[in-house]
Amino acid sequence: MPSGEYDPNTIEPKWQDQWVENGTYQYAEDIDNPDTAFSVDSPPPTVSGDLHWGHVYGFTLQDFVARFNRMRGQNVFFPFGYDDNGIASERLTEDELNIRHQDYERREFQKYTREICQEYETRFTEKMQRLGISIDWEQTYQTISPTVTRTSQLSFIDLYEQGREYRQQAPTIWCPECETAISQVETEDAEHPSHFHDIEFDVVDPDPEASSSFVISTTRPELLPACVAVFIHPNDAENEHLVGERARIPLFEHEVPIMADDRVDMETGSGIVMCCTFGDQTDIEWYQAHDLELRIAIDESGTLTDVAEEYSGLSSEAATTAIVDDLRDSGALQDRRRITHTVNVHERCGTGIEFLVKEQWYCKLLDKTDEYLQAGREMEWYPQKMFTRYKNWIEGLEWDWAISRQRSSGIPFPVWYCMNCDEVIIAEREDLPVDPLSDEPPVTDCPACGHENFRPENDVFDTWATSSLTPLINAGWGWNSDNQTFELDSPELYPFDLRPQGHDIISFWLFHTVVKCYEHTGSVPFDSVMINGMVLDENREKMSKSKGNVIAPDSVIDAYPVDAARYWSAGSAVGDDLPYSEKGLRAGEKLIRKLWNASILVESLTEDAPDSYSLADLRPLDRWVLATLDREISEVTSYLDSREFSKARDSLRSTFWHTFCDDYLEVAKQRIRENNDQSAKYTLNVALERFLRLFAPILAHITEELYQQLYARESDSSIHQAEWPTPLGIDADIEAGETAMEVVGALRKYKTNRQLPMNARLDHVAVWGDIGA
Repeated sequence: MPSGEYDPNTIEPKWQDQWVENGTYQYAEDIDNPDTAFSVDSPPPTVSGDLHWGHVYGFTLQDFVARFNRMRGQNVFFPFGYDDNGIASERLTEDELNIRHQDYERREFQKYTREICQEYETRFTEKMQRLGISIDWEQTYQTISPTVTRTSQLSFIDLYEQGREYRQQAPTIWCPECETAISQVETEDAEHPSHFHDIEFDVVDPDPEASSSFVISTTRPELLPACVAVFIHPNDAENEHLVGERARIPLFEHEVPIMADDRVDMETGSGIVMCCTFGDQTDIEWYQAHDLELRIAIDESGTLTDVAEEYSGLSSEAATTAIVDDLRDSGALQDRRRITHTVNVHERCGTGIEFLVKEQWYCKLLDKTDEYLQAGREMEWYPQKMFTRYKNWIEGLEWDWAISRQRSSGIPFPVWYCMNCDEVIIAEREDLPVDPLSDEPPVTDCPACGHENFRPENDVFDTWATSSLTPLINAGWGWNSDNQTFELDSPELYPFDLRPQGHDIISFWLFHTVVKCYEHTGSVPFDSVMINGMVLDENREKMSKSKGNVIAPDSVIDAYPVDAARYWSAGSAVGDDLPYSEKGLRAGEKLIRKLWNASILVESLTEDAPDSYSLADLRPLDRWVLATLDREISEVTSYLDSREFSKARDSLRSTFWHTFCDDYLEVAKQRIRENNDQSAKYTLNVALERFLRLFAPILAHITEELYQQLYARESDSSIHQAEWPTPLGIDADIEAGETAMEVVGALRKYKTNRQLPMNARLDHVAVWGDIGA
């Protein structure tokens, strides 16, 4: 029986170990009724470092849903993945071992990456288990494993054969730091200090009646050697005379046409702009629309090419300095002024992106944006406002999805090319997984030209090209060679009941998952989506290593019970950002202590409580508290159904602390001690047991401990497998009971203020109130 003070340092690890050892949260794969399956497509954390407080918050919210539905009789599928393929894990390995992937043969570097990732994945597992998340540890996967590699390559083959994925040489978003192509979704805006440079351009053979030069303002003088045209807005009356002329590029002396285009922003700089291949998306549009020359001045590493003549071999930064100095010496630099402007950067490393013409693999997006938007509308969103972010991302798409990466760590494309005619050779489905660097192609002769020599594709898939398949990975999607069809090993899981994730990866993970699964199955992958906010510091600022405000989960769990962290996690509306709060953790700790102490008191009062009691024979006050609890059960159930965790938490805490403990328990205690009241004993026993089950999804550890000590029978393995409470259907005058408790409260306050014992008799008590007809 519970006694003494609650000791989370002993009790919480005990249950964490037992839950894993007993398989308390295992999904029953041989279920009779597939409709009872409740599947959660939990996000596989990227193996790029240790787990952070955001992981704790996100997975705890998911755990609320999993535990709630498990107690409602659902067979919950709650897996855990490790996203250990791609650039994040590669950069982790480079940092940990102080090496560069370019210096190693791919297989050798991948070996290092696997070893580093395995160390971090072991730590992931230990920390997630320490948090008591009700994951089925029999359902784990790694996105670089052979099984997932097979699924990812199979997805590529299917979409390639559908015509949804294609290879093309075109302008590509490029990170010079990571030396790889990236997709639009992997870029973000950042404010960078810079300079506007006013540079004078000469007009070639100018009209004697017109100006012989003009000025262009640019932040990127290092792109002068890549200039292929100058553009003026058609409505620019001041400069329209220049259209049709040719301009000479300062320092480099090559000539380019001066043209009109309505994409020119007349309000920026001088209103005259140079088009370079390539500085931004508009440059690409002009290049394509006007069939311009291609001059590539910056290579994959951010170094200037031979096109830059004497500046060749310089880094972009060094070239900028040298070119500005020479412009100043030549008299072409009219002005240079400091500015702060928005720069598109790679979200992984913060490096400004470039646009290079590269042969890359793409997944089509732009031709089906309406269908992908409709797919989003078919899912239920918690909160609904997050659909707007999904919608805005789709409506703002400008590129198809670049899915190839020039990295060492990742899943290889199952592709070879004919060395004579460049015919694409795709692996056979039955042979997957394959690595073209070490495996032979499925043909000996090119089917197009008969040539016998092939070269392997060196690129690997974008990380998101694989992690976007998590619903299909978890449901066992694969190719049945006997039936020549795609099948699911666990069709009852798909579509998944819930996709939980942060709002920061709606455009990354959620959108790409909808695209992939929709194209493979023809249906949306989720019934509902739950989007959580970010964890902020106590000053409501985003946590980051550079600010030094990152909270390590271990430091919190060493100081507070895990259940206190779970209580804090339920502290905001889903979708809203939640500041880390010591106050919130302490409030959780106080509730845990209150629940423990109240349970000890109830147990001492109800040792010989009757197992059953006629509800009709209960005293009015007992009927009132159980009817109030009935109402609370309905409200908490509704709140958890709609993912309103903070409302469920706060409502349940208030009813337990004030209605049950402060009001009813004090009265019942006196009735039992003075009169051995059996109605009060029965009611206390029933009410506490129901409160424990209501608290179980949030306060997972203390409710398990109390339930096992006070209520569990041999057939009950865990409170988390017990039935979710339903209303008893007791009729009671709720309003009258609340009024009675107000009277009791007033009397207690009167005695407390006068330092009277609670059992002191009063000579006279007068109660005023409205009397119903």
